[in-house]
Amino acid sequence: MEIIKLHDLYFKPFITKDEIVHIVSSLAKQVREDLPEGEVPVFVGILNGCFLFAADFIREFNQDCEVSFVKLGSYEGTSSTENVKQLVGLNEDLSGRTVIILEDIIDTGTTLQEIYNIFRDQNVQQLKVVTLFFKPDVFKKELPIDYIGKNIEDKFIVGYGLDYDGLGRNKAAVYQQTTPPTMKNIVLFGPPGAGKGTQATLLKEKYNLVHISTGDVFRYNIKNATELGVLAKSYMDDGNLVPDEVTINMLKAEVEKNAGANGFIFDGFPRTESQAKALDAFLAEKGAKINGMVALEVPEDLLVNRLLERGKTSGRTDDTDEEKIRNRFNEYNTKTAILKEFYQEQGTYYGVNGVGSIEEITKSLSAVFDTL
Repeated sequence: MEIIKLHDLYFKPFITKDEIVHIVSSLAKQVREDLPEGEVPVFVGILNGCFLFAADFIREFNQDCEVSFVKLGSYEGTSSTENVKQLVGLNEDLSGRTVIILEDIIDTGTTLQEIYNIFRDQNVQQLKVVTLFFKPDVFKKELPIDYIGKNIEDKFIVGYGLDYDGLGRNKAAVYQQTTPPTMKNIVLFGPPGAGKGTQATLLKEKYNLVHISTGDVFRYNIKNATELGVLAKSYMDDGNLVPDEVTINMLKAEVEKNAGANGFIFDGFPRTESQAKALDAFLAEKGAKINGMVALEVPEDLLVNRLLERGKTSGRTDDTDEEKIRNRFNEYNTKTAILKEFYQEQGTYYGVNGVGSIEEITKSLSAVFDTL
C-alpha cells in the first residue's frame, strides 16, 4: 500500500484489505448468531458508501435474507453536514420484520438518526444497526449501535466504498488523510552502459538527494560484516539469491541513516514487483512515496558497442564478451518490463531518451524531475 492522491488531498494506508475481510466476517458471524433460528432479516444498505461493505457482509452472512438499499445524501467534500436529504428507495412493507441497517461509517449520527426514525415508524418487529466503522469522539446521538466493526479516530478516510468527492470508493483498503509528501523519491533505471551512475551523481547534487545504490549498500554491509551483511553473504556463498527481505532491510537501514534527507534516488532497487510493493509500504509509513520511476531508454545495439569499447580499457571481463553483454540486457529488459508495467499502472513511469551527451541527458532527466 502506498500514499495516494485524490483531487487535491493525500491519503496514507490506514486499514488493510485483510483486516477489513476479518472485520466483516466477524460482524456477519455476530449477527447470524444473534438471530433466532429461521428468522429471515431484511438488510438495508445505506448508499452510496456501504455498497462494498454490504455485498461482502451479506455473502459472509450466508443465510436466507432479503436485501434493499436506500439513499440519504449527507456528505459534501470531506465533512458531514447537518442538512439531511430525503430518503429514497424504501418500497417494501416492513411491518413485523427484523430490519438490520448496514452502515459503512457512523460519525455524528445525524444521518443515521433520520434513517432510524423512518424505519422505526414502519412498525418493524426489531431494528438493529451494523456499522463497519464508528467514530465515538464525534457521535452526538443517543442511538443504539448494535454491532461495531472498528472504532476509529475522527479523521477523514477513503476507500472500500468511502469517497472524497466521488473518488476512492473502489480502493480495496482504507486510507486516512495525511499531509502532502515533502520528499522527492525517484527510482532510476537504465540498461548496462546507459550512464545511469553518472546521471545519479549529477542529479543527487542538483536536487540535494541521497543516492542509494543497491550494489554499494551490499558491498558496505558485507565489508563491514553487519548482521545483514553476514546474512546476505551466507546466501551468496551457498550460490543462492539473497531473499527480498534481506535486501529490503538493508535499504530501510540506509534510508533511516538519512532521516532528514530531501529525498532519495534508488539505483538498482527495486528489481521485482514484490520489492516495489515493499518499498511503497515502507515509504508510506513515513508519509512518503515513490514520485516516479525514471528509465533511460537507449537502443540495445548502441549500448553493446559502447560496452565492448569500454571493455578494451576498463579491465572488466563482462564488457568484452558480446554474448554475456546480451544476457545482461535480457535480464534487465525482463525485470524492467515488469516494473515498467507496475509503475505505469500507478501513473509514475517516465521514459527518457538516453542518447546524447551527458549534459543533454541530464537536461532531459531534470525536465522530468522538476515535474515530480
